[in-house]
Amino acid sequence: MKYGISTFITDQGIGPAALGRALEERGFDQLLIAEHSHIPVDRRSPWPGGGTLPAKYYRTLDPFVALTAAAVVTERLLVGTGVALVGQRDPIHTAKEVASLDVVSGGRAVLGVGVGWNREEMANHGTDPATRGRLVNERLAVIRSLWTEETTEFHGEFIDLDPLYLWPKPVRAPHPPVYVGGGERAFPRVAEHGDAWLANALPPAELGPLMKRLNDLAGREVPVTVFGAGHRPEEVAAYAELGVDRVLFDLPTEPGADSLRALDSMAAVAALS
Repeated sequence: MKYGISTFITDQGIGPAALGRALEERGFDQLLIAEHSHIPVDRRSPWPGGGTLPAKYYRTLDPFVALTAAAVVTERLLVGTGVALVGQRDPIHTAKEVASLDVVSGGRAVLGVGVGWNREEMANHGTDPATRGRLVNERLAVIRSLWTEETTEFHGEFIDLDPLYLWPKPVRAPHPPVYVGGGERAFPRVAEHGDAWLANALPPAELGPLMKRLNDLAGREVPVTVFGAGHRPEEVAAYAELGVDRVLFDLPTEPGADSLRALDSMAAVAALS
């Protein structure tokens, strides 16, 4: 089992370059970072975590700028989104950003995607929350075509594109892996559009049966990355027993010295497993 970090990179915590170097020095193999374009002042959508929305949600750096900063100071670290809100993103720009990151990093880009929860944020981007799932599916299909085909043409429910070219193509073949986040309702999207399931910090006892149901639906063994995980040794060992591909420890958004101490603790747990 491999180990990485999921976190929010903001202007108030450790910077992306320093974080990237620190992760690679400690043997972590992947960094996934969150995305929120903005937070509406008049927000009625409840935060899934319950209670007050943490300050880090208001201050996220653009993920692809931050990931590029991490990529250029590292050699092996996989860098990606956890998650990019594809329902709020133009698919042509997104395909070019991920492909460009893959070129700059030498084939280390990962696209983690989700449908999102903040309905007011979606609405500011012209996205109807009621149809966001179908919209995300179409955009993922377009992105994959833009990465892998000489020309892309698409005529769907939400997207209408006459033939077009897009370069650069990604370095990694056939394309950067797509990690699909979400619960069981997202399983059809994982099966059709995903290279892996990004499972959000589920306890091992709950995760095991869900992994089986996903594999049955997809007709293949879907790699699983546990996102935002704690770092209790017994829980980490249980994930390994389930055959989880990777655990991403949840790194709090803190200044540099505090983040480095937290990473040392997490690296010690990974070394024990």
